[in-house]
Amino acid sequence: MKAIAVREGTSTPVVIDKPIPEPQEGEVLVRTLRVGVDGTDHEVISGGHGGFPEGEDHLVLGHEAVGVVEDPNGTEFHEGEVVVPTVRRPPNGTNEYFERGEPDMAPAGQYHERGIVGAHGFMAEYFTSPVDSLVRIPPSQAEMGFLVEPISITEKAVELAEASRSSFGWEPESALVLGNGSLGLLTLAMLDDDENYERLYCLGRRDRPDPTIDIIEELGATYVDSRQTPVDEVPDAHEEVDFVYEATGYAKHPFESVHALAPNGVAALLGVPSSWEFEIDGGEFHEEMVLHNKAMVGSVNSNVRHFEAASRTLTTVSDWFLDELVTGVYGIDEFERAFDDGDTIIKTAVQFSAYEER
Repeated sequence: MKAIAVREGTSTPVVIDKPIPEPQEGEVLVRTLRVGVDGTDHEVISGGHGGFPEGEDHLVLGHEAVGVVEDPNGTEFHEGEVVVPTVRRPPNGTNEYFERGEPDMAPAGQYHERGIVGAHGFMAEYFTSPVDSLVRIPPSQAEMGFLVEPISITEKAVELAEASRSSFGWEPESALVLGNGSLGLLTLAMLDDDENYERLYCLGRRDRPDPTIDIIEELGATYVDSRQTPVDEVPDAHEEVDFVYEATGYAKHPFESVHALAPNGVAALLGVPSSWEFEIDGGEFHEEMVLHNKAMVGSVNSNVRHFEAASRTLTTVSDWFLDELVTGVYGIDEFERAFDDGDTIIKTAVQFSAYEER
């Protein structure tokens, strides 16, 4: 079968040949439909994140996949079912986090991530997966199912944010999304569909005309140019917000976000920054957190429950939004285009096969 991988010592993905994997007991064989490309893939390719499987000189890429069950292998699944795989797997035998169904809460060193660190990904014509790591989705999501994984990331982050406010009657009305990449835009669309949020803002660093700004404004949100209005100045330019969703990996944003939050507000941090030392007023930060009952939560990865919620959410996302968000789907013969970067590119995917309802 064909697979898209990065080889050790290189920084360019290539097509390689690999044997079709054979499912072990408790696993199924999945025929891949589409696999999304995101910022993590680019970081893995550049060597800034992730790691190769032990004893291998290459890593098959891809962690945002949708496929069709090709061989149920005696499991509860049926041939032809549309499925999406979760990302984390036990490193060397199970551990308490996987046994509880909470692999997303495992610390570093106690998991592998398909297509990212320690395990091959899904960017191949076929892949295998344990049944407890597969989520059924409707056939209607066969084309856009690769968005279930990124949506699940926000499902978890919002869940954690709401849990941090569960000791009182938190009624958020406003939110600020930091980052106008595909994850930020997906999150903005999800918040727009939430009846609680009346006013939405999205921060970026783009000049008009720009397709992401068009999407932001078509959703009824306000675009905030960080070059003109830094995060901590948003209250002066607009208002204090109840919820901040950080998806930039810009190390100053968490410290600036505390000043953008309204009393009782919460910020969810998802970006992973590189090392950067800078000065902050620690006393001021501490005081804002304490005297105004603010909170911050960190969130990474997601589990089966969040994938199931993400599939339900995907059914509510407007067709126009998906059409504008996904700017390219490419076959294996032109897969390089899925890894291109530019101001007109938002979300791309590689297509390995077409869905045929059985």
